[in-house]
Amino acid sequence: RNQPHVLQLRRRKPLTYRNTMKLAVLASLVASAVAFAPANTVSKSSTSLKAFEDELGAQPPLGFYDPLGLVADGDQAKFDRLRYVEIKHGRISMLAVAGYLVTEAGIRLPGNIELSGTTFADIPGGLKAVSAIPGGGLVQLFAFIGFLEIFVMKDITGGEFVGDFRNGFIDYGWGSFDEDTKLEKRAIELNQGRAAMMGILALMVHEKLGVSLIPGVEY
Repeated sequence: RNQPHVLQLRRRKPLTYRNTMKLAVLASLVASAVAFAPANTVSKSSTSLKAFEDELGAQPPLGFYDPLGLVADGDQAKFDRLRYVEIKHGRISMLAVAGYLVTEAGIRLPGNIELSGTTFADIPGGLKAVSAIPGGGLVQLFAFIGFLEIFVMKDITGGEFVGDFRNGFIDYGWGSFDEDTKLEKRAIELNQGRAAMMGILALMVHEKLGVSLIPGVEY
């Protein structure tokens, strides 16, 4: 009775050994795949992030934030182009917020906006001003914006940094600042521009919804 039992034990050993070898081979293949494929991807991604994580504007708490992966390839020229657009739109938005608040406060230029007698005081604030301004006034506005876009708001002489539109004409004492102060002021402008882009968007949206964000102003 003991002999079949011994034979049965002897048969189990080779089967267990084969299964162990198969598992070992499979584990080694899986380990190889994990070791090489994902590591390569993580390396490329981290390298792209490190390319811009020390750039101006990569500040706490988000640091370098690129949720759409627009510069995931680490292209410096693309980053500079997007930074140029960000700074420019931020400056426009800061002017827009200031203009919105000034007109909503009731401050207007003196005199007439056209020869027929329409005064600047007759023009409402906010988005309603676009339809209230006479056609000739809109033409002048767009012509002035086009002039600024083509001849003024651009880097002609090769600026010190992306968005430097001084062109050797207006300095306002910038050359007297040390490098740390320059970086601080550029960071302030960048953050204020980001806040202004969100601010003017919120003002326009709430105006269309009929809910004012400005105390004492009703739409």
